[in-house]
Amino acid sequence: MTIQRDVMEYDVVIVGAGPAGLAAAIHLKQLATLNAQELSICLLDKGSEVGSHIVSGCVMNPRGLDELIPNWRELGFPVTTEVKKDKIVYLTKSKQYKLPLPSDWSNYGNYIISLSQLCRKLAEYAESLGVEIYPGFAAKSALIEDGILKGILTGDMGLERDGTPSANYQPGIEIRAKQTILAEGCRGSVSKQLIEYFKLNADSQAQTYGLGIKEIWRVDPKKHRLGNVTHTIGYPLDAQTYGGGFVYHLAGGLVSVGLVTALDYQNPYLSPYEEFQRFKLHPNIKRLLKDGERLEYGARTVVEGGLQALPKLCFPGGILIGDSAGFINVPKVKGVHNAIKSGMLGASAILSAIKQNQPVATSYPELFKNSWLYQDLHAVRNIRPAFQHGRLLGLIYTALEKFILCGKAPWTFKIQKADHLRTQYKSKSERITYPAYDHKISFDKASSVHLANVTHDDNQPIHLQLKDPSSAIKINLVDFAAPETRYCPAGVYEIVKKNGLAQLQINAQNCVHCKACDIKDPTQNITWTVPEAGSGPQYSDM
Repeated sequence: MTIQRDVMEYDVVIVGAGPAGLAAAIHLKQLATLNAQELSICLLDKGSEVGSHIVSGCVMNPRGLDELIPNWRELGFPVTTEVKKDKIVYLTKSKQYKLPLPSDWSNYGNYIISLSQLCRKLAEYAESLGVEIYPGFAAKSALIEDGILKGILTGDMGLERDGTPSANYQPGIEIRAKQTILAEGCRGSVSKQLIEYFKLNADSQAQTYGLGIKEIWRVDPKKHRLGNVTHTIGYPLDAQTYGGGFVYHLAGGLVSVGLVTALDYQNPYLSPYEEFQRFKLHPNIKRLLKDGERLEYGARTVVEGGLQALPKLCFPGGILIGDSAGFINVPKVKGVHNAIKSGMLGASAILSAIKQNQPVATSYPELFKNSWLYQDLHAVRNIRPAFQHGRLLGLIYTALEKFILCGKAPWTFKIQKADHLRTQYKSKSERITYPAYDHKISFDKASSVHLANVTHDDNQPIHLQLKDPSSAIKINLVDFAAPETRYCPAGVYEIVKKNGLAQLQINAQNCVHCKACDIKDPTQNITWTVPEAGSGPQYSDM
């Protein structure tokens, strides 16, 4: 069947309406205005509305926003809760111990925000400048012709479960542009295609990731401390697993509580979701949440590799910005200001390439190398890799780096392995017994997914694709005890018995688009692709 597709043409198409993509769109318009240049910009997002797929802690350094929109304070941006108290603590099973906080890691002067709300405001601002924003349009694949990216193809709508068109079928749209900016966030599906096609990571070290799980609670007003920020390390994660928790007191009596578990953990019986439930049962956290109300739940992977794992940033026809590249400062737990800055740097390079009619925005890597964004990542490049050798050595090296070397070490540590390669065989691993849910502080996955407001049409094709369906049983189950049933924070993967035989059941309608399965599967058998546009979580305050 020949499919007739509509074609839309722009100067620039941006994929992803997170802080990086929105900053790129805004700065492109700002620069075009300064140069008296007409520039058509299209920004796409797979969520049903801007912000609906955004999850972040989130304590934001305002530096990036200050540079992008200097008068944001007068414009009513939802950035109002300034950090009043900041601490990092080491947790044991029942106690906590305050740790020294390096002065340049302090959060004073930063803001506790909802990144979902900030992105909605940035989208309003971008539209006021003339940017065309289309939520509910998912970029399915790249349009590559003669070795040059020419734009993207959006996903088809109205397909049946088996992939055949229904009566409501609508083919995807070709959106063509002189330059394409990938701002999909961590493990973006089109970014992944382009990194592989253009071999952008050929000279990079293996990327590594974490899975962040977060809830929003309304707590007893007597326990609420507006502007308080707490980061934790230690319990509940074992000594070989990197990660940590956070508790942020927002406005309106709300508290953001979460745990990030590095996906290079070794024990296949470990469940990041269950570790988060244990985290909330720690006496200090439980005391805060007791008699509170859980309002929202979400999960998302984050890029942790840092400078060593950055792919090449530009290629014929496009660039990578934000977490599509991996600009998070992991030790500082900061990424929003870096995402905004990368969007601004990318916008400058893109405009220069268009003016010179060049296919490659060659100035982007140099702009990055000469920016404070590079300095920010370079200063902490060794800290996350140091934890590959366990928490104790990681903490000792962090103290050495921050208090003696002051970020000026003459060496650069290597990332040893990709996350999926760190997974041990079940025969070498110890089973983990997690406590039962009390349904007051700790909860099952089904009730959590309900709070993520996940919507998927049950009749649409499954967007989680197996390269070899048989390996889910003969390798994952037999050798690794089916880790997908534990690393997924939404109960998507389930081992069931049919006619006495084990099978992998994929409950794709539960998916919160965290991408953990695409990253952690031991044989890289699972590929996350975009479902029908508008599907997935519907976050409001995350």
